[in-house]
Amino acid sequence: MITITEFQKVGVGISAFGIFFILFGVLLYFDSVLLAFGNILFLSGLAVIIGLRRTLYFFFQRTKLKGSAFFLGGVLMVLLRWPVTGMMLETYGFVVLFKTFFPVAFGFLGSLGNIPFLTSLFNKLSGSSTSLV
Repeated sequence: MITITEFQKVGVGISAFGIFFILFGVLLYFDSVLLAFGNILFLSGLAVIIGLRRTLYFFFQRTKLKGSAFFLGGVLMVLLRWPVTGMMLETYGFVVLFKTFFPVAFGFLGSLGNIPFLTSLFNKLSGSSTSLV
């Protein structure tokens, strides 16, 4: 089992507030102040959870530079008060950064329960060959 320090728990709280402010900013028609505050909180919370060195290593790996450029460029665009353009860049960068993680996540979600439609859908999305459909 993974042990979580008190410092990492604070980081999870900071990241959760960041996600909350990002979602609230989107709900309020891309309010640039809320989105910028949410981005800053989310990135600082991530740095607190996994450490500054690991965060920098994650974003600046050679294979992830394209996704990192779009994601961090989107953050910069939001900070410069171009919220819609910034969020589109962030979304594309997020998808490119985590594209190798999505099949694993869908495979896990498909194995959670025996829900007929959702299990077959998640198995197709994960690329699993065990689906019966």
